[in-house]
Amino acid sequence: MALHLRCQSKTGQHYLTGLTLESSVSRLKDMINDVTKIPRDCIKVRQGYPPRVIDLTCESNSLSSLPFRSGDTLIVEEDSSMKKRAIEQVDLQYQSQINSSSGMLMRKVVPADNSCLFTSIDCVMNHGVVDLSVNSQMRELIAGIVMSDPNTYNEAFLGKSNSSYCKWIMKNDSWGGAIEISILSQYYNVEIDVVDTQSGRIDRFGEDKNYPNRILVIYDGIHYDPLIMEPLIPGDDIKSMFSTNDQSVLAQALEIANEAKTAKQFTDVGKFTLRCLVCQKSLIGQSEAQDHAKRTGHINFGEY
Repeated sequence: MALHLRCQSKTGQHYLTGLTLESSVSRLKDMINDVTKIPRDCIKVRQGYPPRVIDLTCESNSLSSLPFRSGDTLIVEEDSSMKKRAIEQVDLQYQSQINSSSGMLMRKVVPADNSCLFTSIDCVMNHGVVDLSVNSQMRELIAGIVMSDPNTYNEAFLGKSNSSYCKWIMKNDSWGGAIEISILSQYYNVEIDVVDTQSGRIDRFGEDKNYPNRILVIYDGIHYDPLIMEPLIPGDDIKSMFSTNDQSVLAQALEIANEAKTAKQFTDVGKFTLRCLVCQKSLIGQSEAQDHAKRTGHINFGEY
């Protein structure tokens, strides 16, 4: 059902057309902003006689939830105090997220030694302790799982034969990625969330398994670091595993990713430089490395 409204502001009278009772409150605020130039966070609407303030805070609600009828005139004013209250509300929500987690999520830097993924995952599985000696054990673990199930871990899944993959992953200069994360997620029965600083997204490995807990690592295009929760109260334990029902830790993870992206703390995989460790050929970007591997069979690369 069409809803024709008039909007009266200090700039004059305007007609709001194209609305229906199913239109959202957000759409109404957009239209008011367009015709009056009042910032969305400062829009105050009065309606009726005597005029009373209409609550527009639930922007996803439809206009049918408000006492509007076709032909009504909305008195629109700018109220800068509303913007201040909105900012204060966001601050309170963010503070409650931190308090609910009892700490602040932090990036813990591990060595860039071609085994950073394994170091990072072991770190968050062991209460934030970095142990570089476990990297070879984790490679053996992954190779053993893959070798024991050639039907699941076939050439189509691995990008190479089962036996070739097992030999490759055992080499100290082979980098881990999505395949290894998915294997470790199943092995530990935990959701592994990878926070990508370049795209600002979170890839959740094992999300479909409904695991009760999650761990987080951050990825900048070529390097992984663990994310751990430093306690707000001195002496409390560091936390590195979180309930999958805890959304506040994801909000903090995205905050870290956004800060890193703003500071350009990521590597563009299309432009970073590599060297083939077999023939020493210089390469630029992921596509050149993949091309080189197909043509030569060389699969060991290092960044330089």
